[in-house]
Amino acid sequence: MNQFQFQTVPNIISGLGSIQQLRDILTARPYQHLLLVTDAGMLKHQLHLPILEILEDISLTYSIYSEVEADPSEQIVLNAVDYAKQQKVDIVLGFGGGSSMDVAKIIAILSHPVQQQKLSDLYGINNAQAPRLPLILVPTTAGTGSEVTPISIVTTGETTKTGIVAPVLFADVAILDATFTENLPRHISAATGIDAMVHAIEAYTSKINKNPYADMLAKQALKLLNQNLSLVLEDGRNLEARQNMLVGSMLAGQAFANAPVGAVHALAYPLGGHFHISHGHSNALVLTEVLKFNLPQAKQHYAELICWLDPKSTGCTDGLSDLFVDHMQNHLDRSGLTLKLKALNVSEHSLDQLATDAMLQTRLLQNNPRELEWQQAREIYQAIYS
Repeated sequence: MNQFQFQTVPNIISGLGSIQQLRDILTARPYQHLLLVTDAGMLKHQLHLPILEILEDISLTYSIYSEVEADPSEQIVLNAVDYAKQQKVDIVLGFGGGSSMDVAKIIAILSHPVQQQKLSDLYGINNAQAPRLPLILVPTTAGTGSEVTPISIVTTGETTKTGIVAPVLFADVAILDATFTENLPRHISAATGIDAMVHAIEAYTSKINKNPYADMLAKQALKLLNQNLSLVLEDGRNLEARQNMLVGSMLAGQAFANAPVGAVHALAYPLGGHFHISHGHSNALVLTEVLKFNLPQAKQHYAELICWLDPKSTGCTDGLSDLFVDHMQNHLDRSGLTLKLKALNVSEHSLDQLATDAMLQTRLLQNNPRELEWQQAREIYQAIYS
């Protein structure tokens, strides 16, 4: 068995209504000022009110930074850090989707009173260093798994995204409470659910750091997501299914935090950067074609996954791996998401640039089971154009 390391968040709290345990977490230490990091939509729909009730009940001073946007820019991150420093906060709570949690992680590092690093120092792998402020993350979508990953993604130019990856970004506590996801629109539930499934698949096929611990988590994640995504899309008020989706997303996050994702994400990022297609939707767009491309090197893994999801599956490895690709395509077909670039107003003359930008995602492409070159990336984008 190959040597491996496995790291994750030390305290995970899961269950309907589990946000109430925040009270005990915050009263266990003499915190003075909490920063709630979220987006305007959370405030508009008043999803944050249960958290505020707890903060007011325990008389903990708090401030709210709600300027986070999807694919947050460097300026948004820097503004958030400046605000946190002005407020002299001593604990950070990220509440929302992946973007809010990603920004919260960076705030926790850069707003620490003795931290000397700048945002530009953090980019890359293992560049971010302690100290940081205490950090609690509460997801409101079942997709990114950011609550249990040591990763933050920042939009560093008009169309480019850059990752910060370091163990110091692991939160102290992740709270999974599906009551916050009950009113998610169907298309967001679909896109984030597919995103989580991609995390599990790419972790299971990761070229460099695939390991038995991550494999175990990825398989369990994929089973939960496979069983519950259709239930959530049929009835968004099915809280049991939504809680299962949150747990599946979290398990997938733990898996890919240790066995990183590959070409699906590498090809998805430019779609978000250029055309502001959501991350989960971007993953859904390229998923099937990347699975097909990876078949020569990943067929054994795909065969194992379809047998795990459907123990009645039989046949040779080639046939089983094809069944897995078809199975995932069925999820996409049932998702209701638009799956062609032309229908999303992506111009055909942009496909060359998309392929060029995808090739810049070397942090991700090195994990892909099959080496991907520019022409092959271009062909994948063409295959999903119309």
